[in-house]
Amino acid sequence: MVYQAEENRYKEMKYNRTGRSGLQLPAISLGLWHNFGGVDTYENGRAMLRRAFDLGITHFDLANNYGPPAGSAEEMFGTMLKTDFAPYRDEMIISSKAGYYMWPGPYGDWGSRKYLIASLDQSLKRMGLDYVDIFYSHRPDPNTPLEETMGALDSIVRQGKALYVGLSNYSAEQTAEAVKILNHLGTPLVIHQPNYSMLNRWIEDGLQDVLEENGVGSIAFCPLAQGLLTNKYLSGVPSGSRAAKPTGALGEEQVTEEVLNRVKKLNEIAAERGQSLAQMSLAWVLRGGRVTSALIGASRVSQIEENVAALDNLDFTQEELARIEDTLNS
Repeated sequence: MVYQAEENRYKEMKYNRTGRSGLQLPAISLGLWHNFGGVDTYENGRAMLRRAFDLGITHFDLANNYGPPAGSAEEMFGTMLKTDFAPYRDEMIISSKAGYYMWPGPYGDWGSRKYLIASLDQSLKRMGLDYVDIFYSHRPDPNTPLEETMGALDSIVRQGKALYVGLSNYSAEQTAEAVKILNHLGTPLVIHQPNYSMLNRWIEDGLQDVLEENGVGSIAFCPLAQGLLTNKYLSGVPSGSRAAKPTGALGEEQVTEEVLNRVKKLNEIAAERGQSLAQMSLAWVLRGGRVTSALIGASRVSQIEENVAALDNLDFTQEELARIEDTLNS
């Protein structure tokens, strides 16, 4: 059956401007880091992507090494673009990244001009695209001059292979320097993608200020701490969860009793707000408008539906915020 997108898909989704750019992103974006690779069931991934778009999620975030195996998430998404999403390409923001290990030798990792441009060329072929909307330097390279990495991003835009450029996993100091270089080159930094959640708040110590001062947006990855900030781990590590999967990035050793005690208290606050823990966690990341979009992952359609419903209640009382702070600091 030919896929036809939901007619009212833009009715409920909230869209936020990315820094001072003209780019708007949905408040909830979908990442293909896990569950869309070659080891996963294609039809489940297809169902999740269809439902996400029907709910107004227009931004799909990938990277060269997403899978496993590396590259297979982009291949899967490329198939979706051919079979289902071809008529809707111009309604979508599609991003990719390079910066982690992708192929053997000195040119398949980190942040050299050689690696970034070659990697994006491969990503475009896997997805069957002429360009991506956002291309990220996935992590800073300690052995390559920042000028070279940023120069590669500038070249990629000028070559028409990306519309916007971003950074991921860069510190506040590295980001500030990158902004200066990119502004000088004439390709401004539009977005930063940091790891940010109630359990990982490092960006509050300087990075958010740098982004606001320079008109750069942000999209938080792992806003649910890879599932820790859901009801999944309230009773330990269930089979089939990320912490239990050998290919998952969440280790069972991270699900400590101390963390679970905090999560249980947060779950009580969420219940009083009429939300699930996941919904409150997403609302918390988006509080105050300092984060443009929360980047979710999913293993089934119902999780996407639950997460998008977080947008029904994004407001917090001062008492709720204080209780959350007390819980996180206990």
